[in-house]
Amino acid sequence: MKIATVQAGSETMHGVVVDDTLVDLRDSYADSVAILEAVSGGSGDEVVAAMTSSPRIDLASVAFLPPVLALKRILCVGTNYAEHVAESPSVTEAPDHPMIFTRFASSLVGHGQPLVRPPESEAFDYEGELAIVIGRTTRRATRENALDAVGGYSCFMDGSIRDWQRHTKQFTPGKNYDKSGSWGPWITTGDEVGDPYALHLRSLVDGEEMQSAATTQLIFDLEAILVYCSTFTTLEPGDVIATGTPGGVGFARTPPVFLAPGREITVDIPGVGRLTNSVIDEE
Repeated sequence: MKIATVQAGSETMHGVVVDDTLVDLRDSYADSVAILEAVSGGSGDEVVAAMTSSPRIDLASVAFLPPVLALKRILCVGTNYAEHVAESPSVTEAPDHPMIFTRFASSLVGHGQPLVRPPESEAFDYEGELAIVIGRTTRRATRENALDAVGGYSCFMDGSIRDWQRHTKQFTPGKNYDKSGSWGPWITTGDEVGDPYALHLRSLVDGEEMQSAATTQLIFDLEAILVYCSTFTTLEPGDVIATGTPGGVGFARTPPVFLAPGREITVDIPGVGRLTNSVIDEE
């Protein structure tokens, strides 16, 4: 099941994507998180039943928004692929624990919406990632039950303003410029994805492959990330964890490849989704 939130004219809708339509479930569920919770709690049949009598809208007539609007937590894992560790100037070896930083909801746009390069920097970099979306409230998960908390998976573009990211050892400023990252197009539920370690991630700039990695190459696997994060905070339905980016980012290339107006960045994870955004300058 693919759970999405869209804008249709002046209306915000949430529902399930079927073929080229969105099944509008606003009459049955308060928001996309409620749908995700229902599926994660084993009530997927109820969602399917609600879909049979719900209206549909053509996806060509809507604009995608981030799949969850009222985000409580956006957690991101840094330097979680060996090739990215090797190309990072400030990290010489894999960390002992997951390197966690946060993003704000205002820093994210949906699929098909423009990413905004700020006037303070031309070092606007791409980082394609697999995102975990929490479906069940969990605290202090164990490796044995960690994946039970996952409601679904999504594509994530952790856009980075590199010079601002490196002002200090804290990443926050360079990771939170308004509309500098993206998430979507939807949340693909865990039952549809199946084995999350059978996934392969690619990032493409203007159609040219820049990053490519299997999720089996994560330094800290999904269980380790969930155990660590749920130890210091309660994870709740709709929370998002971006699990890290592979090697091949723009700053490490010769010459560097940064995102500029007119360029297009795509994060492609077959079985999960394909997230594409163009780039504009901030007005």
